Amino acid sequence: MISRKFAAIAAGLTLTLGLAACGGEGAGSGDDNNGGAANGEPSDLTVGVAMPTQTSERWIADGAAVEDSLKELGYNVDLQFANDQIPTQQQQIDQMVTQGVDALIIASIDGTALSTQLDAAGAAGIPVIAYDRLINGNENVDFYVTFDNENVGVQQATSLLVGLGILNADGSEGDAEGPFNVELFAGSPDDNNATFFFNGAMKTLEPYIEDGTLVVKSGQTDFGTVATQRWSQEEAQKRMENLLTSTYQGSDKVDGVLSPFDGISRGIISALEGAGYSGDDMPIITGQDAEIASVKLINDGVQFSTIFKDTRKLADQAVSAAQTYLEGGTPEPNDTDSYNNGVKNVPSFLLESDIVYKDNITSLLVDSGYYTQEQVDSGQA
Repeated sequence: MISRKFAAIAAGLTLTLGLAACGGEGAGSGDDNNGGAANGEPSDLTVGVAMPTQTSERWIADGAAVEDSLKELGYNVDLQFANDQIPTQQQQIDQMVTQGVDALIIASIDGTALSTQLDAAGAAGIPVIAYDRLINGNENVDFYVTFDNENVGVQQATSLLVGLGILNADGSEGDAEGPFNVELFAGSPDDNNATFFFNGAMKTLEPYIEDGTLVVKSGQTDFGTVATQRWSQEEAQKRMENLLTSTYQGSDKVDGVLSPFDGISRGIISALEGAGYSGDDMPIITGQDAEIASVKLINDGVQFSTIFKDTRKLADQAVSAAQTYLEGGTPEPNDTDSYNNGVKNVPSFLLESDIVYKDNITSLLVDSGYYTQEQVDSGQA
């Protein structure tokens, strides 16, 4: 699936980059010659790609997309997955720097744990592109490619409100008045994006919590309490089971759950099913990443929504930025203010995401070639 999915994107990337350079759009549209660390033919250059894990299909797809696109342009690629182990990722990047890669694309496990590696890359003149997760506390982060992460949180919260009937899908006011019992989950506290998702969601939900339309019956609303270490499905299931045992007794029911990631959503669903929720009784559950197992759950009416972040577009921007550096230029950001890593505002290129509901799975995911209908039906890539 992965190779088929991204083959067309990789094959067309050279044209895409050329159009971006001519049109002034995309991460690779800069024409400065004050960045970059390499000269020579692509076949003489190597890009190190550090991905966090292979336990999520999303990161497998990202790694494949970046690798395929770079190879299509003629670059050598050193792709490594760290299995969610910080020391492993540190060692992998150390090795890439020592072996003399010409650029680095890094999706970090812990955005604060790579300063030694980035210092070494900076000293060697190796440009560093942070991939979807900002790397914090170091000046040697040259560029950041990601989605508009706060807006992802807004979309998750919006889809929760739509599922409850408080809003209509077009954003207009719905007929439902509540009160509705909801519970909140957030992502991993060591992932910079998790706070952006949660802040965007809470900005959207707080007015409804304040006026009583939504009731967080457990009282757990702060990020530190609702965060899920390493985005773990198992940890999410345990926390949901504890919430059901401690808070929802007798006729009390959960009406909705804000979930920031499809893996967490599946853990929540397992806990709810274990407590007897099913069919029309299943709460409205959000998600993120459009993982195929969750897309099937949406298609089957179990999970309500997810956020589609097209990794093909993200890979395009990362590869575009790397190519620009390797050709001696500086990538063109479309945001220079939103992402401060504690040392500097990191020039960024932000992409847009989409809310997936049952009725737009075909238009967003199948018609675009991201999945086939057979994969949606089976829940397997």
